[in-house]
Amino acid sequence: MSWIYLFLAGLFEMGWPLGFKLADMMPKYHYPFLAVAVVSMGISGYLLFLAQKEIPIGTAYAVWTGIGAVGTLTIGIIFFHDSASIWRLCSALLIILGIVGLKLAH
Repeated sequence: MSWIYLFLAGLFEMGWPLGFKLADMMPKYHYPFLAVAVVSMGISGYLLFLAQKEIPIGTAYAVWTGIGAVGTLTIGIIFFHDSASIWRLCSALLIILGIVGLKLAH
């Protein structure tokens, strides 16, 4: 169950930069998107707390930030037309390989 909590925490980790980005892009909805960011932070942190009860802290933190980083990068490329250069994609792949390695070594 801890790995499920950790995966969900990583997904919610993507919510706060997305909320900030949308708040910046749409001033009319500034406060609702900031609220999404804050709620996402809280949920993400709580799920990370639950996951760390059984997963070593270093592994949990690396996986949590990795999911958030690669997920946010992917959202940026797909929805905000961020660069999808080969270097960015290869770097994201290295993060994913690191996450898989940490899971296998657990």
